[in-house]
Amino acid sequence: MRPGRSSVLAIGCAVVAAALLVVFASSGRLPGFRGLVKFEAGGIVGLAPESVTRVELRRGDRSIVLHRGAGGWVPDGAGEAVPAELAKHLDAGLRFLNVSKPTREIAERDLDAGSFAGFGLDPPAGLVLLGTADGPAATVNFGSLNPPGTSQYARLGGAATVYLMPRHVGGEWDVVQDMASRLPAAAGPASAGAGAGTGHLLPVSMARVWAVEVIRAGALTRFERDSAGDWFRHTGTHSHAAGAVTHKADPAQARLIAAALGAFGETPIERQVAQGVDAPGLAEFGLAFPEIIVLLYARDNPTPVARLELGQLSGGFDRFARLAPGGDVVTIAEFEVRHLTGLLKAMGVPS
Repeated sequence: MRPGRSSVLAIGCAVVAAALLVVFASSGRLPGFRGLVKFEAGGIVGLAPESVTRVELRRGDRSIVLHRGAGGWVPDGAGEAVPAELAKHLDAGLRFLNVSKPTREIAERDLDAGSFAGFGLDPPAGLVLLGTADGPAATVNFGSLNPPGTSQYARLGGAATVYLMPRHVGGEWDVVQDMASRLPAAAGPASAGAGAGTGHLLPVSMARVWAVEVIRAGALTRFERDSAGDWFRHTGTHSHAAGAVTHKADPAQARLIAAALGAFGETPIERQVAQGVDAPGLAEFGLAFPEIIVLLYARDNPTPVARLELGQLSGGFDRFARLAPGGDVVTIAEFEVRHLTGLLKAMGVPS
């Protein structure tokens, strides 16, 4: 008896699935199918991301310059490349400018000299200046968010057109600016001589963090910002699809959470302990199975911008910590950790 059409189709699908499993088992990854998905340059900056060799970030009277070298992105005046997390966000920011299409264009004929202030572009909230091996190539001016807060106004230097860009494009550059400003090379002369062990524990400030997850004793506690940027504790499980859920923070709770997270966000490193510690070596510091794990998320990004692991006490007054994966083992003051544990207690989370 000959198999029917549906049976043949089912057999064919099973063969393809089996072939994919063989590829996955042998290589550890599925085939890329790169020919099926193609990203096209439809953004406001036509430069290919890999052609950009210089990025200058300006906000207010502060300016940070990074150059692309053989070893990665390096800040002006520094000898070492920036951390991998910052380089990842920098590359993402360049890619967004190249491929993210504006949702609206406001042409020169619809603008006058006073229009730019209304879009937060006179003066701009921030500037990103891009250069290639041939010299300066593009300047992107970022303005304010639109009234619903879903998009951001932007303009290219030398052109009058105002673009309404998806919010995540400028948001990515806010994260880059924030992370770069926390590098020792960007701290300026005031930090000179402060000690080899100093520096921020977290690579990004709480101003750019929109969700925090704290895992302690197997329990996860999540804090988020509402649409106004105020903090609340997220409880329960539900879908956020199609904007079905709107959160509004309780003012008293928001102040408590903001104070605790803000203080923890400025935690300084007390001492550098070890570099390049492998998995077995982490047990010495209580980091093989951390007592507390903290995940930080930037706005519009489901991937953590940082994962912090807190280990055992070091001498009673300090605690071992590291940014995972691959971060140096450092110590921080135990009273800094209590900003977090105290917040959990105040929220009624069992210890």
